[in-house]
Amino acid sequence: MRLSSFLALFRPALPLILGLSLGCSLSLLMVSWTQGDTEDSCGDELGNGRRFLGGGEGHRDSRDGAGDADFQPRIVPYHKDPNKPHKKVLRTRYIHTELGIRERLLVGVLTSRATLNTLAVAVNRTVAHHFHRTFFFTGLRSPKVPHGMTVVAHGDDRPVWLMYETVRHLHQHYGSEYDWFLLAQDDTYMQADRLSELVGHLSAGQDLYMGRAEEFIGGEEKARYCHGGYGYLLSRSLLARLQPHLDTCRNDILSVRPDEWLGRCIIDYLGMSCVEVHQEMTYRYFELGKNADPEREDSPEFKNAFTVHPVSDPNLMYRLHKRFSHIELEWTYLQIQQLQMQISNLSDLTPEGKAGVTWPIGINPPFKPRTRFEVINWEYFTEEHIYSCVDGSPKCELRGVNRADVNAILEIAIERLNDRYQPQLRFRKRRLLNGYRRFDPTRGMEYILDLALEAYTQKGHSQVIAKRVNLLRPLSSVEIIPMPYVTEATRVQVILPVTAQDQDYVGNFLDMYVMNTLDTHDNVLLTFLFIYDPFDAQRVSQTDVFAGVKAMIGEVEKRYGDVKIPWISVKTEVPSQVKLMDIISKKHPVDTLFFLASVWTEVNADFLNRCRMNAISNWQVFFPIHFQEYNPAVLYRDQQPSAASSSAASESLRDGHFDRHVFDEACFYNADYMTARTKMAADILDNEELLESMDVYDIFVRYSGLHVFRAVEPALIQKYVRRTCNPRFSEDIYHRCVLSNLEGLGSRSHLAMALFEQEQANST
Repeated sequence: MRLSSFLALFRPALPLILGLSLGCSLSLLMVSWTQGDTEDSCGDELGNGRRFLGGGEGHRDSRDGAGDADFQPRIVPYHKDPNKPHKKVLRTRYIHTELGIRERLLVGVLTSRATLNTLAVAVNRTVAHHFHRTFFFTGLRSPKVPHGMTVVAHGDDRPVWLMYETVRHLHQHYGSEYDWFLLAQDDTYMQADRLSELVGHLSAGQDLYMGRAEEFIGGEEKARYCHGGYGYLLSRSLLARLQPHLDTCRNDILSVRPDEWLGRCIIDYLGMSCVEVHQEMTYRYFELGKNADPEREDSPEFKNAFTVHPVSDPNLMYRLHKRFSHIELEWTYLQIQQLQMQISNLSDLTPEGKAGVTWPIGINPPFKPRTRFEVINWEYFTEEHIYSCVDGSPKCELRGVNRADVNAILEIAIERLNDRYQPQLRFRKRRLLNGYRRFDPTRGMEYILDLALEAYTQKGHSQVIAKRVNLLRPLSSVEIIPMPYVTEATRVQVILPVTAQDQDYVGNFLDMYVMNTLDTHDNVLLTFLFIYDPFDAQRVSQTDVFAGVKAMIGEVEKRYGDVKIPWISVKTEVPSQVKLMDIISKKHPVDTLFFLASVWTEVNADFLNRCRMNAISNWQVFFPIHFQEYNPAVLYRDQQPSAASSSAASESLRDGHFDRHVFDEACFYNADYMTARTKMAADILDNEELLESMDVYDIFVRYSGLHVFRAVEPALIQKYVRRTCNPRFSEDIYHRCVLSNLEGLGSRSHLAMALFEQEQANST
């Protein structure tokens, strides 16, 4: 979970930006506007931007001199030896692998069998998701390993042995993949963002042993080791130089403390001591007192700390995380305020001057439509009703999330007004006169409120006034979610169930399939699934209802000699999707990518590629929402579509709508279906009718932990058809089928025009 997501748990309300129509000052993200000189101090150690600097303390690493020199690029010429045979060069899959780019930081947490399920879990839940990789090293593994944690057990609880095995494991398995290694104990709270920023400012090519410097027992020599309770950084190059001496250190150095043993090993064989300042970057830490309350800690040392030690219990770890989250939030608000002042002051140098500053300061300007088709509509609402409904009705009751949204912005508007005008004026809402809102994709949700307010002065006088306010709920930062690697070269196995009522549409399906896949040599296979009812199955030897479809399949195979289109016959009264997929799944390998289609689907290359990209094995399944054409009898009535409209239809979406009630099309891997189907087996024993009451979509939603991706698909177009709704299916599936038929007749304007013409004809 990102820091912004965690902070949302402690915010009293969503951030809204408020502006008044009278041109008064602005408020951004609950931070009041202050006008002042940009050279003035911020008055807070969080705002000075120098958290990482050493502040002239004078502590430098003895090896820093090499790092001050500039790195000079060197060109290595390529010479091909004519005497050696030519070898094919194997290119890596990713650019960073070929260029040798390593990840920045790996974190190792030293824990024990007794604290693995307590303190280690608290560390994992608070900061582990902010680091690229986090490992938990222990001597003996607990009987139950916490979920979501990478635990490495070395088999011995001796502290020094655990440290020795941990350092050796990091170098052996990850020494060539990471630039920095952070080792800490499980009773250490780590501020992940600050540690990541610290290593981002350090040169990766130098030997560095950085943390809280401690004297050895006796304190006679000047060398220092890094205290393990506050964590310490080891560079990749230092780890590589230390590796040959680890066995010798294990045998020759006697110590009870593992951090002291490691420090002695580094000093004796590498001649390096622990440093707290390197390249003007300071490793900041804080020692937490006994019975300390994080909410009352307000010293600069605590606020700027990277690590805090000791943390006695998991509850204290969570309280520390909450406190530091509030500190980061306050620092972010202070940064926003500084940026506002800078933007406002620099606006005088722009051609437009102060008038060119957008509202709110620092937020993208409103979207400017280039044509009338790009105009963003405003929705009108009151405290009881909204005049833009999902079903197209002109007016509907304000309920659910819409009511909660309106109530929230009304409360925040009054709160911002009182914060701005108190103590001279105090406002109380009487009622909402008019409300408007729209979603701007470049900014967020915008609101305009006309409020009837009762204003009170300091002397107790009151008067009802009308005030218009503007509010903005800005968009948060967009996060790129890492996804597994997929390719468009995967073979797609198309499964087409056909009933006796659907066989009239198979001809058009085959024509589109041949044109878009066979003629283009796409990596696609097709399998027909003929569904016989019991009556037709008994007469199949005399009269096969699918004889015509099988003849068309034979013609396609004859035209394309290397193409085989297999078919499977099934006898059932209720053609449930789950029953059909159980038959298909057993006849294909587990790595098969299925596309479950319908006879009205027009298969094309664009959709097949999106099927390959959106269906990810053991990660995600894809259920596209196809585009359904309206009923031509309602759409055109007595008129025929012109040639111009027909040609335009081939280039863009035709008159219709995205049918969100149909879940017939699906892209998923066989292994994912088999896994979800196995989890469903226990429920079937108690209720055998469950197979007929569920479809494949329900299977993945209820019995798999995969991402179920449901999105509109413009490349998946179906002509109008009135579906046959089987009453033997579940009530939910039958109801969705009926709604699909009703909404597929036409738009509200088309239906209204048809009713109007019918009434005109009846009146005459």
